[in-house]
Amino acid sequence: MGKASKATKKFASSGQLKKVIQARHKHQQIRKRTQGRRGGTKEGKQKAEVQADVEDEEDEVEEPVPVKGKKSKKGMSVDDLLGAGFMEESDEDSGEDDQDMDGEDSDEDEGEDDFDDGASFASVDDLEEEGETHLMELSKLAEKDPEFYKYLQENDQELLNFDPKNATAAIESDEEEEEGDEDVEMEDEKMPTFTMALLKKWQKALLEQRSLRALRKLLIAFRAAAHLNEDDQVLAWSIDSSLVYNKLVTTTLRYTPVVLEHHVPYKTLANGKFKPPTQTAKFKTLQKLILSYFHNVIHILSQLTDNDLLQLAVSESAKLIPYIVSSRRAVKVYLKANIGSAFNSLIAPDSIRIAAFLAIRKLASVTDESIMDNVLKGTYLTLIRSSKSTSVHTLPSINLMKNSASEVFCIDHATAYQHAFGYIRQLAIHLRNSMKVKTKEAYKQVYNWQYVHCIDFWSIVLARACDTRTQAENGGKESDLKPLIYPLVQVSLGAIKLISTSRSYPFHLHIIRSLLHLTKHTETYIPLSPYLVPILTATLAPSSRPKSSTLRPLDLEVQIRAPQQYVKTRVYYDGILEESAFLLAEWLASPAVQGSIAFPELVVPIVVLLRKALKSARTGSSGAGSGKDQALVKVLLERIEESSRWIEQRRKNVSFTPGKLGDVAQWEQELRSGKVADSPLGKYLKVQRKTREKRRKLVEKARDGEDEILEE
Repeated sequence: MGKASKATKKFASSGQLKKVIQARHKHQQIRKRTQGRRGGTKEGKQKAEVQADVEDEEDEVEEPVPVKGKKSKKGMSVDDLLGAGFMEESDEDSGEDDQDMDGEDSDEDEGEDDFDDGASFASVDDLEEEGETHLMELSKLAEKDPEFYKYLQENDQELLNFDPKNATAAIESDEEEEEGDEDVEMEDEKMPTFTMALLKKWQKALLEQRSLRALRKLLIAFRAAAHLNEDDQVLAWSIDSSLVYNKLVTTTLRYTPVVLEHHVPYKTLANGKFKPPTQTAKFKTLQKLILSYFHNVIHILSQLTDNDLLQLAVSESAKLIPYIVSSRRAVKVYLKANIGSAFNSLIAPDSIRIAAFLAIRKLASVTDESIMDNVLKGTYLTLIRSSKSTSVHTLPSINLMKNSASEVFCIDHATAYQHAFGYIRQLAIHLRNSMKVKTKEAYKQVYNWQYVHCIDFWSIVLARACDTRTQAENGGKESDLKPLIYPLVQVSLGAIKLISTSRSYPFHLHIIRSLLHLTKHTETYIPLSPYLVPILTATLAPSSRPKSSTLRPLDLEVQIRAPQQYVKTRVYYDGILEESAFLLAEWLASPAVQGSIAFPELVVPIVVLLRKALKSARTGSSGAGSGKDQALVKVLLERIEESSRWIEQRRKNVSFTPGKLGDVAQWEQELRSGKVADSPLGKYLKVQRKTREKRRKLVEKARDGEDEILEE
């Protein structure tokens, strides 16, 4: 064993050498235990002995600090280093993966002599021909990856002006200057500073030659940026400028997928899913480098503070998913990081959360069903945890989460059915326990924001998956999720009936909104009038005179239980009655109700009860119903009767009997195709929606301080 260099002595005195040796010994013991569990055959013992020899050789390496251009005298190839599998270990050696990157430069350099140049790097002899090939690829870059081509036009225009004849001279000058950098490093015995000029040279090699050598060096520099200012890391570069830091991170994120796509392309299927790259010798050699870079990207996600750079890291890392799906641990860590960006960062911009959801969606597009199961389970559980508390400020973010997560669940209906069935059943179990025990604590299992958002989320999922228009486009084929509509409706209606007091009306309205969304898209008849009409009659003609109050109107979108001070007040009754009347009009105007041939008969009980409530409000001694409330219900009642006559007018020309269900369904389908919106209820609803939207915008302006006065 030769004399230790000054760099080695300095590294040993810092105390890091001991940590590296301990980590390697621990890694060796884990390897031996793994080989022992794989069997006691003769062949297995021989493999274990060979692997132990390889680990012993790794432990004898004296210089863990990467020194550019320093070739090791050991004849170990890159394939020998990767033979044991990078990501197959237990979670105990997670720290070892990062430390391997420190010695990756020297490890891969010693294997480059045994590596097939034609398989990885562009040789000097074939450089001109290779340059002409890449020149043709540059002309097609605008079509293949317009986003990356636009980035080059804006930031690196000179790299697009590629001249194959000058490539040889450029590479020779790079090698000479790198040798000079090595001399400076050995003389000064300190970490070199990364410069913009060096980055530009690597950019040229990546774009012109798709150089794997330049990519490896770039990724080592990127690791230094990812673990900057961390005391327990041994880095190859120091970065002093924020401009150089941002440029290095941006270049690595944008260029790495392009180079990998050139050397190890993957296949995209017709259904939107993809297959990982073929397990060729080149891909197996690159896999360790890819996984190490991937973990550095995940690490830097928690370090970045610039929103634009964070969004770029999330979106560009998604392009590497096909290369890491073979590693279960990498998939698990990546999924956790993106779910955290999408759900836990409620204050983050929507663009970052959307980029994270797109990455999750791409991960769910892999052909491996086990990965899809992890994506669905992690997405749903994190969504529910994030929706525990709801306010005016968090509600838009939660709605964005639910809509995005529902799209992930609709990628594969058969796989989503297993998860949806179990989670809806869990909601039913909570409801059953509350109905049996009937205590305040038991009711809290149902009357909480998480339960409300669960009902709403599954309504969104089933509405998207079982949409009638989508089903017609697919040739009438029903979704695998359609059988879950009935149990979800039963659980929802049971939750409404659990507590019928006036303080629980906001909770009832939340559940009814979710079911309304479901019935609109699936055209499934859900009887909601028995739950809306009692609220209307109870608030229009209450048993006692409402109390006058100076409280501001209650925001029913962010309340599931009315505060005690609002109980039996005029302002609370007015808000509940207005919202209930609007939801009743929404339900009656939905295709499943308004488009039914039996609509005139369906509305008879509703008309009778509303007329009776109006009469009680006008003649009652309590003087409950205000003139505004009575006018609102009276107008709604008139529109219902007009719509009933509108349907009767169209039934006069019917020539078939009620027993011919096929003819009845065809008549209803023609009515729902576009004529429902022209009914009196449909026109009334359009006006109500415009009025509510205008009021909502005024409230948002007042909340943001843009306008202090709300118009009536």
